[in-house]
Amino acid sequence: MAEPSKVIHVRNVGHEISENDLLQLFQPFGVITKLVMLRAKNQALLQMQDVPSAMAALQYYTNVQPSIRGRNVYVQFSSHQELTTMDQNTQGRGDEPNRILLVTIHHMLYPITVEVLHQVFTTHGFVEKIVTFQKSAGFQALIQYQLRQSAVVARTSLQGRNIYDGCCQLDIQFSNLDELQVNYNNERSRDFTNPNLPSEQKGRSSQSGYGDAGGMYAPGARAVPFPQMANAAAIAAAFGGSLPPGISGTNERCTILVSNLNSDRIDEDKLFNMFSLYGNIIRIKLLRNKPDHALVQMADGFQAELAVHFLKGAILFGKRLEVNFSKHQNITQGADTHEYINSNLNRFNRNAAKNYRYCCSPTKMIHLSTLPQDVTEEEIVSHLEEHGTIVNTKLFEMNGKKQALVMFETEEQATEALVCKHASSLGGSIIRISFSQLQSIRENSQ
Repeated sequence: MAEPSKVIHVRNVGHEISENDLLQLFQPFGVITKLVMLRAKNQALLQMQDVPSAMAALQYYTNVQPSIRGRNVYVQFSSHQELTTMDQNTQGRGDEPNRILLVTIHHMLYPITVEVLHQVFTTHGFVEKIVTFQKSAGFQALIQYQLRQSAVVARTSLQGRNIYDGCCQLDIQFSNLDELQVNYNNERSRDFTNPNLPSEQKGRSSQSGYGDAGGMYAPGARAVPFPQMANAAAIAAAFGGSLPPGISGTNERCTILVSNLNSDRIDEDKLFNMFSLYGNIIRIKLLRNKPDHALVQMADGFQAELAVHFLKGAILFGKRLEVNFSKHQNITQGADTHEYINSNLNRFNRNAAKNYRYCCSPTKMIHLSTLPQDVTEEEIVSHLEEHGTIVNTKLFEMNGKKQALVMFETEEQATEALVCKHASSLGGSIIRISFSQLQSIRENSQ
């Protein structure tokens, strides 16, 4: 066993474990001065402020098995007495801010392109250049911002996040390079300050020491983008290989203008319940100077396209809705806007692929889930019948959870029930409602 040291060696650090996860594990024992993630080895080195702090941590975890995100990790004293920059990735400089980021992508189940990376990182500032390459640590990219502060904000905001649902996790360090040299604008490198660079069909990055980017992905993998990271091919996979008829997958406008609303009965939460069927909602604004108009900002252009496609002409509260893309790219925050970006009612935070598959125009049939286990059909009918004539119902159990199908006489009645009762309380449970594409009530699932 190594002699006591300020440096702790952590093993079995899976790619799902972030720097913050490790910090939370050891912060109760003292100040942490350095942390180095050795991703290629599934290990980490962590330096405490002094030896007694490190000894206290190891003594505690001798009796208590440390676990992060369901994975047991194993700790011991490191043979290092101090961590230096040489212990880190030779291309990364750890926590010393720089305008160039070194990004490693773990769990890469779907190909990552320059366009995808630009979409992800440009939200935090002007990205000048991107170079992608393949190294022993996996697929990596160097991303150069115009301003160092933009790189700092991007690293803070994106570290540990997934580009797609359940895969393509971002591991971000500051690079030790001062300037990226890009000779070609193609799928592996791009200089956004010089669009006139030549393309090379099978070009390699001109950065010395960087390998070929390759196409490292699992055939048939289903990847689903999270907000602001839409990718038509990835979402097509979620739909089973092809986009629904009439959906291009190329729209970039995120904000929708909804008009001909029933201004006496509509509010922001009802609009949220309706539009959240097609994607995550950022914010909603009812236009006070036009009471029958509203703006709805979706998380990305593809989700906005789904909403426009499926809701155009829908009838709600006796009015046929006009649903179109707005000329505004986004809705500015203000006293008259309702924020939903952090709402746990957004449906696409989890099981996004499943939610995409269930996207459809309003139907006569609604599907209820997250019901209380002891709920009865009579209670469900009583909860919904004010919105129209219920033709049939079926209460059933799937995977040990109570669900129900309710068929109304018309699509308008079913739409009203969904808009008014999604996220309402029934028997102490907050219920979830979506449209079902079933034509009859005889089947037991959506």
